[in-house]
Amino acid sequence: MKNSVKIISVFIIMAFFSCSNEPLIESEISEQSVILNSVANKSPVANFPSIIDLPNGFYPEGIVSGNGNDLYAGSLYHGGIYKVDLRTGSGAMIVPAQSDRTAVGLDFDPRTNYIFVAGAFDGYAYVYDALSGADVGAFQLTTEGGFINDVIITQNAAYFTNSFAAEFYKIPLASNGSLPAPDAVITIPLSGDFTMVQGFNGNGIVANNDGTKLIIGNSGSAALYNVDAATGVATTINVGGSVPTNDGLVLRGNNLYVAQNFINRISVIKLNGSWDSGVVSDIITDSNYRIPATVAIKGNVIYAVNAKFDLAPPPIFGGVYDPAIPYEVVGVNLNN
Repeated sequence: MKNSVKIISVFIIMAFFSCSNEPLIESEISEQSVILNSVANKSPVANFPSIIDLPNGFYPEGIVSGNGNDLYAGSLYHGGIYKVDLRTGSGAMIVPAQSDRTAVGLDFDPRTNYIFVAGAFDGYAYVYDALSGADVGAFQLTTEGGFINDVIITQNAAYFTNSFAAEFYKIPLASNGSLPAPDAVITIPLSGDFTMVQGFNGNGIVANNDGTKLIIGNSGSAALYNVDAATGVATTINVGGSVPTNDGLVLRGNNLYVAQNFINRISVIKLNGSWDSGVVSDIITDSNYRIPATVAIKGNVIYAVNAKFDLAPPPIFGGVYDPAIPYEVVGVNLNN
């Protein structure tokens, strides 16, 4: 990475850490009167390991479930993809370390067995074959700088967020999931209620069944937005308060699961049918959480990856690589 990018990266991650430690975050939490139930340390995952080890020094951020008991994790350090068996906890690298790539958010398309990867500072989206680990596509989403953070796949497109710009990106997909030409990327400006602030902005993303509506989280403004996938018009989702340090999102029915990284919890927001409001129906915590950045659901278990940004800032943000740091995915039973 060029030195100028590294300097910018250090500034950004320092600002992010500073924001995460402000007393304001605590007051925001206490003011969330919509919280109905807080559940800590739920029952262990029956017959499956509740703690799944990732390689030491992996620096994970994004995870996604695949077919069967497969789960995939991406590395902020080298862009490789690690595959684990949720039943046994065993795993192996399927996409080897890349010399010039980063893996942030991931999504999986069962039509093709492709893993889509948000590429962070380089402005790219990458696509790999989950069976062979082969590189099957690379799409330049922006040349203006930014941080490509997360991705969601719908019936006809893959959508990516940019944490440093009020826009998102669409890669059109065929009905069978096949990829378009590399120049098929569509940039969609975010408008309406979406507000840019200092630091990280657009982050987690999910979609409704037909891909016409998206939910995009803004980490910096502590807000969630209902976004028209075609026009980019964003409407704030009223959940009765702010949603601080929101990161990865998962949608199951009308339940939106929000990883809140630096406060070590997952909020469950029950949305109304139009996605203009919701209530926090549950708070999931676990003593093993250490900055859960992204979540995935398999069956009745929610899995969260520990990013441990407080322990070891990733090298892409100016941290010093430490090959000895252990990382893990934590599984917790759902009660709904």
